[in-house]
Amino acid sequence: MNPARSLILFTTLSGLGLGLLAWLGIDPTPPTGWVALVFFAIAHGLTLTGLAASALHLGRRERALRAFSQWRTSWLSREAWAAAVTLTLTGLYGGLLILGIHVAPLGWLGALLALGTVGVTSMIYAQLKTVPRWHRWTTPALFLAYAVTGGALLSGRVTLSEVLLPVTAALQLYAWWDGDRRFARSGTTLATATGLDAPRALFPPHSGPNYLLTEMVFVVGRRHAMKLRVIALFAMAVIPLAFLAVGPSHFFGLLALVTHALGVFLSRWLFFAEAEHVVGLYYGRR
Repeated sequence: MNPARSLILFTTLSGLGLGLLAWLGIDPTPPTGWVALVFFAIAHGLTLTGLAASALHLGRRERALRAFSQWRTSWLSREAWAAAVTLTLTGLYGGLLILGIHVAPLGWLGALLALGTVGVTSMIYAQLKTVPRWHRWTTPALFLAYAVTGGALLSGRVTLSEVLLPVTAALQLYAWWDGDRRFARSGTTLATATGLDAPRALFPPHSGPNYLLTEMVFVVGRRHAMKLRVIALFAMAVIPLAFLAVGPSHFFGLLALVTHALGVFLSRWLFFAEAEHVVGLYYGRR
């Protein structure tokens, strides 16, 4: 599918922000005062920036508020509601911490809602049977793993990060390995797409571009994709682990966070670019 920058920013930044909110919510000794203000400002800023980026992807942006009305049938609408409730509740929790008041149950609920929002976001993609690579448990698992790992790095949990980084990397490797085989296992072929028992499409359905070709069909070379996978894996996990191993330092912790975020950004690009929609068969574009 088309790896739109708005969607990549959305999934990367909102995941980091919501992951940080989850860790702040379950922290038995959370920051208070000005320190709490800084942490919650970063978490809410990342989440809101990601949500704003997703709104840029809408064809009619003035209709963004109408997304809230389709919660019965749309995961996108459920995500909008989940994000709104999460930010409101964690904003209240953070405001109380700034005043020096710690209401632990409120934090736990905020953490649960933050991770729930990440899960709802992942279901926007995991529900699509027409994209076999996404229609798998690995999609929500990866979204949650990236959020929890990024949040741990943002909140300065070095020991946990050293455990979560290799676990997330292993999960990403499995998702790539399994995803490469999902389309073939789906049983969808050119014959099922066109109703014709032909080895290849002689002519495309039409000569001009359309929405389906623009949004749903994107071809990335396998060699190119493999190189990007290696770079993403090193940036997302290997290099951050090396920085964390140097020792307890805010500078190296920041470098680990930045390189991890860059790796996540690249893996998100691959997440969209490598996703093959079955409609591509109809146009002979696979």
